Amino acid sequence: MQFAEAVDRHLATIAARDLEGFLATVHDEVAVIAPNGRVLAGREEVAAFHRAWFADPDWTWRLEPLRRTELGDTGLATYAVSYDDLGADGKPYAMRYVLTLVFARIGGTWLLVHDQNTLDSGA
Repeated sequence: MQFAEAVDRHLATIAARDLEGFLATVHDEVAVIAPNGRVLAGREEVAAFHRAWFADPDWTWRLEPLRRTELGDTGLATYAVSYDDLGADGKPYAMRYVLTLVFARIGGTWLLVHDQNTLDSGA
């Protein structure tokens, strides 16, 4: 599988809220940094977060590709994200952030090793 296909597959598992498919695209030592700065480290912590997130039926997101680069066995994909959801109080909210995904080719398979979500400051 080529890098671009691996990224597309990874994002498709998120859109489908497919936890098992998602985990098949993730390295055991993955790190995720949420828009609020929370750091999730390792497969189990990332899986628990995504299990809860995927169970939430209210969120939607739109991704605008900004950059995709492949350098040897490392690939980087960056997107502008428009995210809409309902808060715990039932009120809608929206976030705009930049999503950067870093993949490593390990044994011929591209796996996510880092997922960085940075709030858009609007600047």
